[in-house]
Amino acid sequence: MMLSFKPVKSPRVSEEVAEQLKESIVLGHIRTGERLPTEQKLAEQLGVGRVAVREAMRILENTGFIAIRQGAKGGAFVKEISFDRLTAAFVDLYMSEKFSILEAFRVRVLVEPEVARLAAQKMKPEYAERLKESIGDMEFHFVLAEMCGNRFLETLIRSTIGLAINVLGVTSGPLHQKEKHDPILEAVLAGDAEAAAEAMKKHAIETGEELKKIEKVYWKKRRGTP
Repeated sequence: MMLSFKPVKSPRVSEEVAEQLKESIVLGHIRTGERLPTEQKLAEQLGVGRVAVREAMRILENTGFIAIRQGAKGGAFVKEISFDRLTAAFVDLYMSEKFSILEAFRVRVLVEPEVARLAAQKMKPEYAERLKESIGDMEFHFVLAEMCGNRFLETLIRSTIGLAINVLGVTSGPLHQKEKHDPILEAVLAGDAEAAAEAMKKHAIETGEELKKIEKVYWKKRRGTP
């Protein structure tokens, strides 16, 4: 594999090396599952020391761009770019108290009714069974997000819900009982876009209020306050 890199002259050598490698991954010059050149080859191409390359690899591993495997067939392999990266960023920002769960779900109140509306408009028979199977779980929202046909909206939904899952441990239960999803399902299956949007807005508002309570308990436990 022949890759084109510029000699690194910045005082922040490892960071610039990481940026050049990341750019090659994002642009598809190095594809998912492929192994990066060895530390020695990269060091020669970039005109830096192996330590700088090693540090760059750690940066890329920590940010989810590569996976390091050990052994004779080991090395640094490119990982698939997925929704998980944005969800992880949301979690980091949340844990740094840059925003609250309630703020995130107020965005959902604006976005998810539109997702439900689009899903109803694009309803196809192959989605019906998937929606019915996921009726009492968060997966129901992910299927609708996929159905809407807008990948950016899907990303927002997966990331905000992923935040609640990864931080608060909310997966199903009271927030996603079958009866709470039933009105949305009925409207989407019927292709009634306005009814689907209205039902989803009601559900999103109710979910936000419940999450506000869950979040309050979470921070009390985390901070050790009564």
